[in-house]
Amino acid sequence: MAVRNITLTLPDDLVRRAKVVAAMRDTSVSALVAEYFEALTRQEDDYDLMWREERRLMEEGLAMRVGEVTWSRADTHER
Repeated sequence: MAVRNITLTLPDDLVRRAKVVAAMRDTSVSALVAEYFEALTRQEDDYDLMWREERRLMEEGLAMRVGEVTWSRADTHER
């Protein structure tokens, strides 16, 4: 897989905290950022896929049937 260097501008305190987290996980800040971007883009892909499926279901409808209604509105409100 090809990799590309990018430049990020982040607050100093955030960089320090990210380095601590990376050290605790025995990884690098770059690996943390890559992991975050991977999760973020996967989440977007999942959302797009789910939305397409929702639209398909709305257009085609569901093959569900409740059955014949054998009651009246008055029956349901009877006390």
